[in-house]
Amino acid sequence: MTTVYRRERHSVTELKMHLVCVTKYRRSVFTSESLDLIEKSFRDVAQKMNFQVLEFNGEDNHVHALIEYPPKLSTSQIVNALKGVSSRRYGQAGHEKPHKEALWSPSYFAVSVGGAPLEVLKEYIRNQEKPS
Repeated sequence: MTTVYRRERHSVTELKMHLVCVTKYRRSVFTSESLDLIEKSFRDVAQKMNFQVLEFNGEDNHVHALIEYPPKLSTSQIVNALKGVSSRRYGQAGHEKPHKEALWSPSYFAVSVGGAPLEVLKEYIRNQEKPS
């Protein structure tokens, strides 16, 4: 498998995160149709903000996304944009939200993914030759 790095003016990066967003009160509101709408919203936001949704799927009360993003974007910026746009479009499409105007719980789960296992990386760093 070939790794594709994001090359920008002053950086070369490969930043990926696994993002999980849950509905308000973890209520079961999603259908196949509404998940398609959420996915399209996520992909539209990604295109506008210059990041990528590599994978997307969900169940009746949460979604998972694998996201590749540039170093200038923070996790909270990405999540706020994804949740805001998708919630608005979800309501505009006539889907009922779990609580008044809120589709999403304010919390989320995000973890960095990819690259070498932590122990391999630690060993690599330990084995660097210090100058004498």
